Amino acid sequence: MARIVLAMATTHGPQLHTTVEQWALRVKADQARKHPYRREMRSFDELVAMRSGEGLEAKSSPTGMAESHRRCQAGMRVLAAKWDEIKPDIAVVLGNDQNEMFETEELNPAFFVFCGEKIPNYLQSDARRKELPPGVAEAEHGHATETYTEYDGVPDLARHIVDTLIARDFDVAVSSRWPRNARNGAGHAFGHIYRQVMRDKVVPNVPILQNTFFPPNQPSAQRAYDFGRAVKQAIDSWADDKTVAVFGSGGMSHFVIDEQFDRAFVDALARKDKDYLASIPLSDLQSGTSELKSWITLAGVLKDVDCTMHEIDYVPCYRSVAGTGTANGFYWWEMTR
Repeated sequence: MARIVLAMATTHGPQLHTTVEQWALRVKADQARKHPYRREMRSFDELVAMRSGEGLEAKSSPTGMAESHRRCQAGMRVLAAKWDEIKPDIAVVLGNDQNEMFETEELNPAFFVFCGEKIPNYLQSDARRKELPPGVAEAEHGHATETYTEYDGVPDLARHIVDTLIARDFDVAVSSRWPRNARNGAGHAFGHIYRQVMRDKVVPNVPILQNTFFPPNQPSAQRAYDFGRAVKQAIDSWADDKTVAVFGSGGMSHFVIDEQFDRAFVDALARKDKDYLASIPLSDLQSGTSELKSWITLAGVLKDVDCTMHEIDYVPCYRSVAGTGTANGFYWWEMTR
């Protein structure tokens, strides 16, 4: 029978793959729109006024950002070292898509399991890279390979996961072929794991997508948690004798950082507080923060696993005095038996 030997939760955003100087390229976009923060949509200027007492001038200064950048790079190295130490046979990667694999206006499944033999990775075309916002295009190298690359899927496990999900009343989308019009093959939620944790030595894996970002079919926190319970049942009942790693890729609070929210979330994750995690309202899981639903799914996977969570680091990477930026976190679970 398959056995989970490692679990990891990590952020995956562009700030992890760009310089401090490139972080500043995102501020113009931050200023141009309203952001969800504490269940209200707020302008950049409103956020500046609200958060004036939080010391964000220092945290978003070149010195402050450089220290945040250093800690993030160190955190990713620790995750990669732990992965290399444990060496699981295969992986299940829980992530989301942002018009990389699916064009949202054409198709946007609430849940999707890839059942194919090969997972491609490659850079977006020059034309499409020009469409990316400043500060995002510069991060492509962090998750996309310079030349066309293929990784092995695990079709048998993927189909068994689908069978289990259907039996548990999840109507899940599937495909055995990567979409032909995918922008760069494996999107950043998955490519980040392949390149930054596995360091391009990618084991066979099952990519599982959840629509965290885009209304109207965003799963609730409860649904995300229950989905994880079903994925765990599938792993446990898969006949192949493999060691398995499970990843939650996404989060944390962004594009406005909320350290209070992140800390409450992580505390609940550490103590396996299903009641807290499954009851977070959708109003708190919007914009980039919505990606924490992948971590909620991971929590569902780990509910009955005898394991201990380790925090490598939590790094709120501010890029403006409005508190915009991305909070980054790096976590792994040690199996105690």
